[in-house]
Amino acid sequence: MTPPALLLVGFAVATLLALGAACGLGSTPMSAERVLAALLGGGDAGDRLVVWEIRLPRALAAFLAGAALGASGAALQGLFRNPLAEPGVLGVSATASLTATFFLYYGLASLSAWVLPVAAIAGALAATALIAVAAVFTRSIVTLILIGIGIASFTGAAMSLLMNLAPHPYALSDMINWMLGSVANRSVDDIALAAPFLLLGLIILYGSRRGLAALTLGEEAAAGVGLNLLRQRAATVLGAGLSTGASVALAGVIGFVGIVAPHIVRPLVAHDPARSLAPSALLAGLLLVLADIGVRLIPSEQELRLGVVAALVGAPVFVWIVVRRGVRE
Repeated sequence: MTPPALLLVGFAVATLLALGAACGLGSTPMSAERVLAALLGGGDAGDRLVVWEIRLPRALAAFLAGAALGASGAALQGLFRNPLAEPGVLGVSATASLTATFFLYYGLASLSAWVLPVAAIAGALAATALIAVAAVFTRSIVTLILIGIGIASFTGAAMSLLMNLAPHPYALSDMINWMLGSVANRSVDDIALAAPFLLLGLIILYGSRRGLAALTLGEEAAAGVGLNLLRQRAATVLGAGLSTGASVALAGVIGFVGIVAPHIVRPLVAHDPARSLAPSALLAGLLLVLADIGVRLIPSEQELRLGVVAALVGAPVFVWIVVRRGVRE
């Protein structure tokens, strides 16, 4: 078995164990025997309700949101050939959250269950497309990162404006939940709404992986070996936009996991973007499941938001990556 295959198997096994732990841990811990019995449809009716209706959907939502961000981060890093690129840093997540919050603010989300996922995905696609267009006109990766930071700052200000103008506390609470990120109270129906967009985005990204590998040679060399640069950019933008938008629709804004997971995986796959997509997705999903377990176990009067915990851990790692990159250069 090749090292990348071993990596995938290892992350997959760890993810299954983490999902099992997420079903057993909480305000009322359950033994492994009780969790297994509930998953198989046996045991106490109360255990089945807790596992199937509360804990398992929440854990799956965290995993899927993380997987989408991990794969999107790895793909964007391959497209821009820079380890600092990811949906959060480039403003993609913030823009997706802004469009979802806009529909919440005007009460349009109540029109259909599909409104929020579609709104979040539209915002993510718009931001990713803007970054991709900017990449055509500038060769400077620093400039692209600064443009992404500008997009994130603008959307953050727009969201603050909407919060300032919120007509009642309930609308404000919904907006804050989107900004802070959370998978609490997620149901199978929520997952079913976001999953088609998320899976389609992941399929598109995985289908474009060979082009990402060719881009490591540089755009001119990649074009010389037959890569259609325009098609590659469009596929990566579409895949990352769909995945990130679905992640935001499912869990709100979760920062930094999309940069941390690919950074950990990259040295383990010889810095090959094509081979980093699947492991990055699995690792990012695993990290968010573990983070959500921590959220539930940390003693506090109010449950911490998943996005807050992810940022508290991910931001120092992001700074460390930037410092290491600066030292090497």
